[in-house]
Amino acid sequence: MKPRATAAAGTGRTADGTEVPAGEDGPRTARDGGTRESGTRDGSDGQREAGGSAVARARGGRSGTPAEGGGRPASGAPAEGITWRHRLRRDRTLVLMTLPAIALLLVFNYIPLLGNIVAFQNYDVYDLGITGSPFVGFDNFTRIFDDYRFWEVLINTLVIFLTQLILFFPIPIAIALLVNSMMSTRVRAWVQAIVYLPHFFSWVLVVTVFQQMFGGAGLVAQWLREHGHEGFDLMTNPGFFKFLVTAQAVWKDAGWGVIVFLAALAAVNTDLYEAAAVDGAGRWRRMWHVTLPALRPVIALLLVLRVGSALNLDFEQILLQRDQVGAGASEILDTYIWWTGIKTGDFGYAAAAGIFKGMFSVAMVLGANKVAHMLGEQGVYSKK
Repeated sequence: MKPRATAAAGTGRTADGTEVPAGEDGPRTARDGGTRESGTRDGSDGQREAGGSAVARARGGRSGTPAEGGGRPASGAPAEGITWRHRLRRDRTLVLMTLPAIALLLVFNYIPLLGNIVAFQNYDVYDLGITGSPFVGFDNFTRIFDDYRFWEVLINTLVIFLTQLILFFPIPIAIALLVNSMMSTRVRAWVQAIVYLPHFFSWVLVVTVFQQMFGGAGLVAQWLREHGHEGFDLMTNPGFFKFLVTAQAVWKDAGWGVIVFLAALAAVNTDLYEAAAVDGAGRWRRMWHVTLPALRPVIALLLVLRVGSALNLDFEQILLQRDQVGAGASEILDTYIWWTGIKTGDFGYAAAAGIFKGMFSVAMVLGANKVAHMLGEQGVYSKK
């Protein structure tokens, strides 16, 4: 039988009955292979007490007593939470990756904003510069509001924008629904690639293709003349210009919108389609009650962004065709600023018109986002 030591009231007793202090032979005997019954009971009681205090701390939340020993949590994070220094050390690789993009944004988007000071100056780019040009206050803005030609150009810009919004915006949605309904993955990939390919074409190439197709000497006009009909020239028709630029925008950029809506359709739960099919819903019912409601947030977001860029029509596209149809039908705000400001050297007037354009765009974004909130959508930012 193995010797056993029993700890009682600070003393230990060996097998032969001799009492020794608890911190000397007794504990050593226990460590050498013996067991202490009272020590086991004390350890069990201590574990129960520790467990009880842990439960109390868990129920009491953060207001409980701190853990004994003062050590950090097991995750290694500080007790008061993760600070910005810990986040910076943790995400330093991602921060370094974004630094070039932030630098480009500062150089080409934010630092040039300081040049808007010329809108309040009689700016002389050749002799005086920004530091030497005299301040004239809001005289350049007064000239804008008194210029009837400016308001004609603004109305023409909005008319072209509304035409594109009505005729162009629904087309990517329709193409995305059509491509998504195709059963063959290979056919779907081919259609998506063909539709998306013109997005990489420059506006020079796009205008050239339309000139070769719908110009006075284009393929369509020549085919009509060969069959005894009178030809036409859509490229020089001022009344048709807004529809012409809309058709060019559809051919060039519809594929980009298709990709955005296809990504949204990929996130739709297929169980909804199966449940609708079990309930007897056909193809059109499933599209109306499942697909379109899933696309509503994306449609609302893109519509708000589109409305915010109402005055940001494609400058290069319009400028390439400005001389063919005349300034009366093709002049937009960007080309007007370029012609009256930069072309004639009136930089103060051009800068004032640019500021007006930016403020108008911000107002359009806020208004469209408010309408999106009224319709129950999130828009650009969520409603607080």
